[in-house]
This record gives sequence, C-alpha cells and structure tokens, in this order.
Amino acid sequence: METQSAPQELVGIAPKLVELTDEVLFQDVWERPGLSPRDRSLVTVSALAALYRSEQLPHHLGVALDNGLTVEELSEAITHLAFYAGWPNAMTAITLLKKIAEERSA
Repeated sequence: METQSAPQELVGIAPKLVELTDEVLFQDVWERPGLSPRDRSLVTVSALAALYRSEQLPHHLGVALDNGLTVEELSEAITHLAFYAGWPNAMTAITLLKKIAEERSA
C-alpha cells in the first residue's frame, strides 16, 4: 500500500489536523494488523459511500484499487449498499467509481 497523507496544502490552515491525519489515522490506524489494507479500504469506501462523503470518496476508491480491490468488487459493494445506505448514495458512488476506472484505463 502506498503511504497515505493528508493534503499538505492544509498545513497552513490546520496543521494539527494534518498531523493527526498523518500520524494517527494513516500511520497507526491504517497500519494495525487486525485488517489488511484491502479490507480497510472496503470498509472505508463503504462508510464514505453510505454517509454520502463524495469529496473523500474518489481518493479512497483509488486507494482501494491500489490495495487490490477490483472495479467489479467495488461495484458489487456499492450495489449492495444501495439497499442499506440509499439509492442516491450508491448512484453517486458508482458514478465516481466509473470515472476513476475510466481514468485508470486511459
């Protein structure tokens, strides 16, 4: 897994948030041995899609692909979520996945 980090352009306005994101979330939580990076990505994408966090979702869809999930697996997870998290959330997530998949295949 490629090391993740908070957007560095935020350091000037929120240095502590960037520090916590990098040191606690990405260097501690994401590195815990209880789940693989692939599984953590699936959980993260599912939570972001379910909560309609479309600003963070594209980044994490890309990370999920980098961590070994396939477009088909992510599509299946998003389809499953439509029944639990709402149709609009799933349609937004699948539209973002389509865009990322197309960009990566170009």
